Amino acid sequence: MTERTGLERMAARVAAELAPGRVASLAAGLPQRVADHLSPAGGVVLLSEHGILRVGPGTVIADLDQADARGLVRGGYLDTAVVEGVQVSSDGSVAVPGAVLGASARGATAAVENMARARRVVVMMEHAAPDGSPRIVESPTHPPSGRAHLIVTDLAVLEVGDGGLVLRELASGWTVDRVRALTGAPFTAAAGVGEMDLSPAGVTMASKVFRSAGDAVADIPHGAVVMLGGFGGPGGMAHNLVLALKDQGAGDLTVISNTAGIARVANFGTPSGFTAIDHSILVENGQIRKAVASFPVSPSPSRPSPFEEAYRAGKAELELVPQGTLAERIRAGGLGVAGFYTPTGAGTPIAEGKETRVFDGREYVLERALRADYALLRAHKADTLGNLVYRGTSRNFNATMAPAADVTIVEVDEVVQPGHLDPEAVVTPCPFVQRIVVRPPGFVPYTRDPRRV
Repeated sequence: MTERTGLERMAARVAAELAPGRVASLAAGLPQRVADHLSPAGGVVLLSEHGILRVGPGTVIADLDQADARGLVRGGYLDTAVVEGVQVSSDGSVAVPGAVLGASARGATAAVENMARARRVVVMMEHAAPDGSPRIVESPTHPPSGRAHLIVTDLAVLEVGDGGLVLRELASGWTVDRVRALTGAPFTAAAGVGEMDLSPAGVTMASKVFRSAGDAVADIPHGAVVMLGGFGGPGGMAHNLVLALKDQGAGDLTVISNTAGIARVANFGTPSGFTAIDHSILVENGQIRKAVASFPVSPSPSRPSPFEEAYRAGKAELELVPQGTLAERIRAGGLGVAGFYTPTGAGTPIAEGKETRVFDGREYVLERALRADYALLRAHKADTLGNLVYRGTSRNFNATMAPAADVTIVEVDEVVQPGHLDPEAVVTPCPFVQRIVVRPPGFVPYTRDPRRV
């Protein structure tokens, strides 16, 4: 009789399902063996229940607190959840170890949340229990903890489809009939069922490092929502990316930022004879239709900013948001929270048209989360996977915005290889970053102002 596929070979088969550059969670038990079959060079990012991100079996790239780790999952950044199954039913319902403890115990585990939020769930388990009874059954005897998309056992690989289970692969030496005899649920054998493929996926992660800022922003379309990092002055803003966006010319933009361009008129940290590069160059180029900001106007009434002038002329719209509320709306958008109640703005024009509720005798305003199509951000260092380290004021708003955009583009001073950044110093983990650009040597975030020479 042919031996069943060993546990390590089962783990190798699951490893081939994990996509480079994507995040996968490995639950306790059998899934932990999968990491040993992944190369750090492959770029598969593994999320542990403790919030540690690593590539391969041992290269730690970031150490997140639980709020950020769970936010990463809630925000939709988990591609695949790998769990060990006790039992799987014909519709893909999965019972995980500990399921017999009851719903309250199951609901407390990270694995259950991961299954609910992941794009895909892969179940690993031996095809039969130690007593010979099938683990794949038509009617489950344990309460389900989630739903599987793929089942990998020591005998076979089965896909869960709308029409039920489909047998795709068999362990070496096994036949469809023999597997069917050990399975307690009906399944359909796919045409040309093959031998279980234990070879690596052979797909490498596309580079996140772009040649130039122009290349990185080339696909930003007219009408896009764009987050711009930074606080008030020239520090912490992706000046080179902003210049590239000006040259690219996309218009009708909605910009979400702490300011709408006050560095130019306030002269924060600007050398004599120069003008800071900020949002103003996009306003003057006619690219900004609307700003969502906390400080949209100049601190000096006698020196209005370009956005202020455009707003007064009816050429731009404004959504004014208190600074703390702005930061929290952006954070919520990145970490899977649809909205929240805050006392800020209650009883003022900020609350007009918004739902309010009273908690413990105090009025609160419902604020909706903010997300963007693109974010143009600034950091100090990145590794090639996209883990970010900040310096000084560059952490303001940049780190909060990174998870909240569909495409996050970051301008950095230096790019290093994975493992060269201190995991404790990583503030923004790589799943939140899609593109990286190195600021050109000698780049200066100012333009010469003939009025001040």
